[in-house]
Amino acid sequence: MAVTFLGETAVKTYGELPLPGSVAPDAVLVKTDLLECRISDFKGQNLVLNIFPSIDTPTCATSVRKFNQMAASMADTQVLCISRDLPFAMKRFCGAEGIDNVITASDFRDGSFGKTYGVEMTDGPLRHLHARAVVVIDKNGKVVHSSLVERIGDEPDYDSAIAAISHG
Repeated sequence: MAVTFLGETAVKTYGELPLPGSVAPDAVLVKTDLLECRISDFKGQNLVLNIFPSIDTPTCATSVRKFNQMAASMADTQVLCISRDLPFAMKRFCGAEGIDNVITASDFRDGSFGKTYGVEMTDGPLRHLHARAVVVIDKNGKVVHSSLVERIGDEPDYDSAIAAISHG
């Protein structure tokens, strides 16, 4: 169990993020076309997992926009934006914002990604949604960076995530 904060309230998560040096756990998600994808589908590329509670909140939307901008210039790197939002909401947001350099994927079917990656919140008003976190996986499927954002309302450390790709 890890702890993050929603305002001043401590919120527990289901587990811990995978540690750098470990093999990235596989998980099934649902893309906006309702087809499934797996974390392992991206082996051979660097993969940034931008994990958040809901695309319909300001900080989450900002993180998708920023990673979309950064992804445009990152070779052999894919950004996967993950929440429990319905794929339709993610598609609507990305279409309205002109976001086309990231892939959005939902954990709405069974929440197994949130449990596997330790980001499902187990209490508080956002219980069962994902805490804000970033995990970077290298081309060989190894975790090279993982960070749970201390306060759900804060943006992730984009620079550390990108630096992990170039140093991973």
